[in-house]
Amino acid sequence: MQKRTDNFSKFAEKKKGAAIKEAYRQEKRKNKADARAAGEEMRARKKAKARGEEYIDPKKVAAPPRESAHTKSAPSDKPTSRAGRPVSAAKGPGRPAAAGSAKPAAGSYKAFKNEKGAAKPAKATYPGNPMDADKKDATTRESLIPLNKYVAHSGVCGRREAAELVKEGKVTVNGDKIFEPGYKVSQADKILVKGKPIFLQRNSVYILLNKPKDYLTTASDPQGRKTVLDLIKGATPERVYPVGRLDRNTTGVLLLTNDGELAQKLTHPSFEVKKIYEVTLDKPVTKKDLDSIVSGITLEDGFVAADSVGYADSKSKNVVGIEIHSGRNRIVRRIFEHLGYDVKALDRVMFANLTKKNVERSKWRFLNDKEVRLLKFMNKSFLRKNKSEVNA
Repeated sequence: MQKRTDNFSKFAEKKKGAAIKEAYRQEKRKNKADARAAGEEMRARKKAKARGEEYIDPKKVAAPPRESAHTKSAPSDKPTSRAGRPVSAAKGPGRPAAAGSAKPAAGSYKAFKNEKGAAKPAKATYPGNPMDADKKDATTRESLIPLNKYVAHSGVCGRREAAELVKEGKVTVNGDKIFEPGYKVSQADKILVKGKPIFLQRNSVYILLNKPKDYLTTASDPQGRKTVLDLIKGATPERVYPVGRLDRNTTGVLLLTNDGELAQKLTHPSFEVKKIYEVTLDKPVTKKDLDSIVSGITLEDGFVAADSVGYADSKSKNVVGIEIHSGRNRIVRRIFEHLGYDVKALDRVMFANLTKKNVERSKWRFLNDKEVRLLKFMNKSFLRKNKSEVNA
């Protein structure tokens, strides 16, 4: 028959849609099986490495030959019939042995198959089972946290202050002094700060305080002076501490919490959290000085520029509002003192979108769920306005 070479022949010989789909499904199954096998091999290698053993590829290990009814056995001395079958002594010469009467050879499927009703072997547990060992190791790794983070989450102080405590040798773990803030610990460890045991806080607390004058922004004072914690006595059984610092004579919004992770974010310079202050000065501030504050000035510890500044009262140029993201010590006071002004009063009216609205001086309140959510997710509304432009 002459071979057809026209275009119709090519079309007729082409696989139909069902065949193409089936081939695609088969290929997809094969790829999945290959990927699964590769994953299993990788996990097996990791387990062997963790146990200090050498990984042996099961594919390279020669499996014992399986005997079946179709497998030709080696020549033996036993008598055989004319058909070549072995003669059973019980059945007499010339008669084949009954199927299944012989015991299965070692290595065959029947040799390993459990009999019906036989009890299944109990599943091995840690440390015998490598899978259980891996799960336990993973759980242990997840429960380990840096020492300074543990101290901060116990309500002693913020994470940066906790790192300093560790470096100064004031923190012990199971009786040993630890000087590395990143040293990993767990709740099972016995941790002391300045000789007192500490424990992780279970309930997070967030308190907004309208700080008055003459109160220190610290958890305790060796000289016995009043601290902001005196103003919230009885508010919570948890140990809370102030986020950041306000000078003794600076008033306004102050956050207290036992959430060390949030405190770290709100005070770290990289997040550039917005703060707004109302500054009362000894004399009117000139327009030239306001421009200098925005364009930036150089202090003894480096360059600083406010995000925005302006007169808070159109009738009086002695009161100025300033928005700034820097968290350097006494930064607002030092800016105006550098320009020749004496700060008579300094009040923080906003911190990370928290205001003192409906909170009288010396009073406090708990943050609501929405406020906590905004703080935790670092809502853009209270970050530096041009930060995204700077990073772009």
